[in-house]
Amino acid sequence: MKSKPDSKTNVAKQVILIVAVLLIGAVLGWLILATEKSESGEAQAEESHAEASGHTDDEHHGKQSGRGGKEHDHAEEHADSEHHERAADGRKAEGSGEHDETIKLTDAQIKNAGIAIATAEPARIKTSITLPGEIRFNEDRTAHVLPRLGGQVESVSASLGDQVKKGQTLAVIASTELAELRSDLLAANQRRALAKVTYQREKQLWEEKISAQQDYLQAEQAMREAEIAVQRARQKLTAFGVSASGKQLNRYELKAPFDGTLTEKHISLGESVKEDTRVFTISDLSSVWAEIVVPARDLDTIRVGQNVTVNATAFESKASGEISYVGPLVGEQTRTARARAVIANPDLSWRPGLFVNVQIVANETGAPVAIVADAVQSVEDKPTVFIKIAGGFKAQPVTLGKSDGEMVEVVKGIDAGTRYAAAGSFVIKSELGKASAEHAH
Repeated sequence: MKSKPDSKTNVAKQVILIVAVLLIGAVLGWLILATEKSESGEAQAEESHAEASGHTDDEHHGKQSGRGGKEHDHAEEHADSEHHERAADGRKAEGSGEHDETIKLTDAQIKNAGIAIATAEPARIKTSITLPGEIRFNEDRTAHVLPRLGGQVESVSASLGDQVKKGQTLAVIASTELAELRSDLLAANQRRALAKVTYQREKQLWEEKISAQQDYLQAEQAMREAEIAVQRARQKLTAFGVSASGKQLNRYELKAPFDGTLTEKHISLGESVKEDTRVFTISDLSSVWAEIVVPARDLDTIRVGQNVTVNATAFESKASGEISYVGPLVGEQTRTARARAVIANPDLSWRPGLFVNVQIVANETGAPVAIVADAVQSVEDKPTVFIKIAGGFKAQPVTLGKSDGEMVEVVKGIDAGTRYAAAGSFVIKSELGKASAEHAH
């Protein structure tokens, strides 16, 4: 009898358990659905707010700017288009390695920069060699003044470095030898005068048949001998360079033989000098010699009469001259010969002892196209000439040939008649450098 209630009790428990599970599942399902709806609602609310804000801003801008807003949008699109085009050009330039070599300059800028325009044309190119040398005295115009007569120095009126004139008195010497020579001349003049009077008397007596002809001839011979003695005494004085007359018989004046500069002085007041003492050296520095050291290999290119250009090594100066001498011998130790050129020195700037470089023209040839050497500039390690074009210049690489320092031959790159920047080309090069730097940035 007790088994039935237990069975009913178990069934009731199972039913309650099933209902509880179903309720729990229903509650969980509702919670999940509620969460999804909430998230979806928030997203829709944000989108609606964004649309409303955009619409409001558009209306606000439309009200303030009207048509200007459209122009602003168009400007932004145009700027973006230019930006993309520049970026594309930049990528193109980077990919090809090319750059614009045109330099834009107005006529006013060209004039202010001192740029000179010239035309490429045929020219004669001189091939030359440069040899070392030294300025020397022109020995043809240098004199060593000697007293020729010994004596004591009474006065010295010239100093070292003085510019002297021909015939100017440099010093005075008291010479006993000179006194004797002048005394001999005076005595000879006295004997000649006496002999002349005797001759005239004997001649008159002979003509009047009073004296014999022999006395007349003897008187004539004595007069001739007296005249010879006078001439001999005068010539001795002339040989010493002194005059026959003078208040003081022993006074000897040393005079300058020509215009020049006193370069040496070896005389002082009161000293005794001998006849062979070199007391003064005078040189005419209006012309000097450029003595050239010529290696044996260059002897065939050096000839008398060739034109040369002498350049100083110590300062900026040059002069023209002509080869006047080429030595016939080669030194055993140096294996070089000596040559010299005479150069004018009117302002006395070429001082003896100055080292120089001597440029000698070896030969001369023609060039179909030539430009001035200063027009050539180095651009990217290539010789370049800036040719004139409308609105400025263009950098043109060239191939060069012979050059003489002033003109240079153009083998390739430009033709005769091309206008180019001759002077001031470095200004154009700097402008090209600025343009390249801006392009790189």
